[in-house]
Amino acid sequence: MREEGLARLQNLYPKRNTKDYLVLRYLVRDLKEAIERYGGAAVFDIGCGNKPYQQLFKSQNLLYRGCDVVQSDQRKVDVVCEATEIPEPAAMYDTILCTQVLEHVSSPNLVIREAFRLLQPGGYFILSVPFAWELHEVPHDYYRYSKFGITELLSSNGFEVVTLKSNGGKWAAVFQLNINMIYSSFAYGGFLRKGLKFAFLHLGFTSVLNRIAVWADAKWYDELLTLNYVVVARKTQ
Repeated sequence: MREEGLARLQNLYPKRNTKDYLVLRYLVRDLKEAIERYGGAAVFDIGCGNKPYQQLFKSQNLLYRGCDVVQSDQRKVDVVCEATEIPEPAAMYDTILCTQVLEHVSSPNLVIREAFRLLQPGGYFILSVPFAWELHEVPHDYYRYSKFGITELLSSNGFEVVTLKSNGGKWAAVFQLNINMIYSSFAYGGFLRKGLKFAFLHLGFTSVLNRIAVWADAKWYDELLTLNYVVVARKTQ
């Protein structure tokens, strides 16, 4: 069972001195671009949490509903259900959004089929999936996706991939993963924990590493290693 009222993502634009700055910088940038181009007026968000991405859609005449396996801490979930069985009418939505969810579902094919069912013909499925990240929300963490794997999953369930974008390259990924590793070391006791915490939270070491990562990723961009992929797929029937 998942814990009710979990704290979920709210701020899409964290300060540079925070540990999630890099992953959100590239993920939100690419989701925003996809939503501005392909987002419709009727949206269903699978795994919506606190609906942080609603702000990226045009608000005029917008129908925005979402489901999640538990209610969020801000009580933004409209339908509490499994992502594999969503009690919504078929062909009702222009856009299905699903961000950082498929890795937490043991049967991702069923989620993709639900997205297909909920979409109108010609509608767009906008999703993001992780490629490089440590275990999280344990034990409900099942998969990581290469760009070839997510393309195959979508194609085999009736979707045509329109765009697929790596969220940052290897420099952003390596720096982010190292920042994650350092922050996880804060959990250990003793002098090391106190020193690391002071340096990274109060002396701005996190900000310095984030600045270097952004600079290096732009100068020597290489998508061989990335944190996530943002994909836009079209329902072809």
